[in-house]
Amino acid sequence: MPFRDVEQMLNTPARPLSTRALTRESVRARQLLAAGEWRLSPADAKTVRAVLARLTAPLPTRRDTATRARETDRDRRLQRILRTTVHHLDAGTVSPSVATLLAAVARALLPWHATPNPPPAAAAPRYGSASKPTERAAPPTAAGEALLPHLAALFTALAATSAPGAVPLTPPAESWQARYAGRFRHCTRPAPDVWAAETVGCPECGGQDGPWTVTCDGHRVTLGCPCGTVMSEHGLAFSEI
Repeated sequence: MPFRDVEQMLNTPARPLSTRALTRESVRARQLLAAGEWRLSPADAKTVRAVLARLTAPLPTRRDTATRARETDRDRRLQRILRTTVHHLDAGTVSPSVATLLAAVARALLPWHATPNPPPAAAAPRYGSASKPTERAAPPTAAGEALLPHLAALFTALAATSAPGAVPLTPPAESWQARYAGRFRHCTRPAPDVWAAETVGCPECGGQDGPWTVTCDGHRVTLGCPCGTVMSEHGLAFSEI
């Protein structure tokens, strides 16, 4: 798929998804693949194949073809893609380039975080102008499904670079920086089936609401507090940022 078509598809205003990062990383990945500058390492290939399997998994065959049942199946497929992506992202075994791409995918699929791992009880609350649960709009399933053909094609192209005998070639990850006003919550699992979450605070001033300056180089994420403190020992996983 031409780069311009990919960018236009992901940036269509009608799509209620956060796809800016996904557009950037997808186009960059296509360019690197076309130039022969990206061949996956074994660890990266394992992750890409796992996500690809979720991207291409068909919906279950059911006797009940009611609209609600079909929508539920589609939601579950997107949730599984999100959980698989987040699992491999937070495992810390992939290269920075793959981590950046997985983070962009997870960001785009964020509307299906209602039943991730960890469960909602431990997840960060919504800050700002959050709607009441009864008023919350349904996840934009159709928009999420529309991303799958492009993502499947991209991950298929990535997986094809790990043919037997191919020498891995990992491009450098481009660092990025963003501003975020709000709180970060770090999820922990102190015991089997027990989840807990704590709010990240600045070790110097104790501030928790930012606005934070978030910097990522592909290996490490740092948080800059308005008081001037920069910290990397916050314990946050990539998917929590």
